[in-house]
Amino acid sequence: MKKTLLSVAALVGLGFALAQAEVTIGKPAPAFTLPSQDGTPTSLSTYKGKYVVLEWFNPGCPFVKKHYESGNMQKLQETYTRKGVVWLSINSSAQGKEGYTTAKEASDIRLKWKSPSTALLLDPEGKVAKLYSAKTTPDMFIIDPQGNLIYQGAIDDKAATDPADIATSKNYVAAALDAALAGKPVAEPFTKSYGCSVKYQ
Repeated sequence: MKKTLLSVAALVGLGFALAQAEVTIGKPAPAFTLPSQDGTPTSLSTYKGKYVVLEWFNPGCPFVKKHYESGNMQKLQETYTRKGVVWLSINSSAQGKEGYTTAKEASDIRLKWKSPSTALLLDPEGKVAKLYSAKTTPDMFIIDPQGNLIYQGAIDDKAATDPADIATSKNYVAAALDAALAGKPVAEPFTKSYGCSVKYQ
């Protein structure tokens, strides 16, 4: 009986910890360090003082392919990194799951898709994805220069895999960055992300 009560307490404690891990708009974004595609340790804290975009990435996901094979994601990356925004793509697919890549494979994919992101980070154990409660690929987060989260959610308002939809979609990430860079509040700081589920272990 005592062991059962301890087990229940442990589960309740775990649930509370996970609840506490939920990211919140306007609050500090969780710190992390991950290796990039070239093996360089990359810490979020390095970029304090800059806007940072986190983009959850899976090269095997058709929703991700929609934005990369059309060039839409690369266009966004180029537009905003030229304005001083740091863009970190994060692959949290576990080994043996769809989208998992070695560092070499990640480098090759980045070259193939000509991604001008700041780095592609590898998170096969899903630790950072769980810190941010990332649910889909893509799942987008924007952090302000003070380290606070100012946007979380979908890349745009067309939850489909057809690249033809991009031209008529509302891009939430671009709208949030444009507002923030102009010193204005983000009109829609939270939206529901869409895409493939993050392939956790």
